[in-house]
Amino acid sequence: MLILFHVSCRRISFTMAEESKTSPKVLIVYYSMYKHIEKMAIAVGKGVEAAGGKVTIMRAPETLSEEVLEKMKAPKKNAEHKAATPQDLADADAIIFGIPTRFGMAATQMKALIDHTGGLWMKGALVGKPASMFVSTATQGGGQETTNLTFVTQLVHHGMIYVPIGYACKKLFDMSEVHGGSPYGAGCFAGADGSREPSKLELEIAEFQGSYVTKVAAKLCK
Repeated sequence: MLILFHVSCRRISFTMAEESKTSPKVLIVYYSMYKHIEKMAIAVGKGVEAAGGKVTIMRAPETLSEEVLEKMKAPKKNAEHKAATPQDLADADAIIFGIPTRFGMAATQMKALIDHTGGLWMKGALVGKPASMFVSTATQGGGQETTNLTFVTQLVHHGMIYVPIGYACKKLFDMSEVHGGSPYGAGCFAGADGSREPSKLELEIAEFQGSYVTKVAAKLCK
């Protein structure tokens, strides 16, 4: 016996100029040792606000000691960005993760935050929440895509809705300069010694991502 089901799904569609009547609470949670991802996070936050979202920027708790950080010449953390807890993730309508790459995958500090969300997983507290990522790598082949791909598994286990930017951001087609970013999300290059700062183009793509994810979240919040 063959049983056929017809499911009618409402398509999420909008122009990037469309104004939302809903103001989703968007959490940007990042880890940044040398400020590259922090600068990207601030740009993402501008996009969230431009799209009418309520943005909160927090950081993943540090796992290294002050002694180790001092030896690595890491600058002080931004005091305005408090350390995130699992409950902060549960309280948000959408989450955008800012992730520096370590050997093609998420840095330990970001993974440690997710590893503390077992209680949320048991309760299904993150199920259905839109989530997106932006990254920083040392080089062009250093993990702009693999970092996103390997972090998607975290979202899947929580039942979150992955929101890549695709090629909705036309700036990704810009071949006039070397830049980070991909259909998965915004990205920047830091250089092997960390001396390269996020470029204007990379920050613009990051801002686009903040706006884009916020508008998707607003649709889902209706």
